[in-house]
Amino acid sequence: MPIVMVNIKEGRSVEQKRAMVTGMTKVVSETMDVPQSAVRIIINEMKGENFAIAGTLVCDSPAK
Repeated sequence: MPIVMVNIKEGRSVEQKRAMVTGMTKVVSETMDVPQSAVRIIINEMKGENFAIAGTLVCDSPAK
């Protein structure tokens, strides 16, 4: 049973996450030769205060 963990910055809609897991499930199923029912996906949403790029918290620089 493949388990995929996806880390994303918060702010995506449920529709976007739904589309992502649908597509990822199909790709993982095909490439790993397992049924789609065996694929598990965990989405971790991070607040900007818990994620940094180049030493700057994302909440301090929303353009990132």
